[in-house]
Amino acid sequence: MAYYIALIHKQSDSGYGVSFPDVPGVTAVADTLDEAMREASVALGFAFEDWSGHRPAPRTLDALRLDPVFLEQSADAVVAAVMPAPGIADAA
Repeated sequence: MAYYIALIHKQSDSGYGVSFPDVPGVTAVADTLDEAMREASVALGFAFEDWSGHRPAPRTLDALRLDPVFLEQSADAVVAAVMPAPGIADAA
């Protein structure tokens, strides 16, 4: 199972938001960073459980850093690696 690079954003008046450059539309939001990371893993797992067609391949951080869109989106974000929750998408 591969890790997917995640972008974590936090505004002073909101929770933590997590998104995935290689899996558009999959997001997680929580009040704490720990909860956000757990929710991000679960969100990836559920997304892949219902995914139709070829699952998007995760790019390496080095490859993402060559992408101008990623550089813009990650400018004020924490970058992390997230694995889909075990047991949800293992068969994919």
